[in-house]
Amino acid sequence: MKGIKELEKKKVPVIAVDEQELRSHVSEVVRQSVEETLNGLLDAEAEALCQAKRYERNAQRASTRAGYYGRS
Repeated sequence: MKGIKELEKKKVPVIAVDEQELRSHVSEVVRQSVEETLNGLLDAEAEALCQAKRYERNAQRASTRAGYYGRS
């Protein structure tokens, strides 16, 4: 019993959590999630504007995804 009481007095943490490290990981997960969501929305918008999926070749395609400029 003496050993348990000594541990209770010391209050040794069973699990140590580095809050700064935890916040860094959470921030990275949120950033990746937002990036994937925005990229998905941009791809869907580009497909709608071009009337074709990425790398799809067809006669009805309205434009290129990368854009166009005239060469002189």
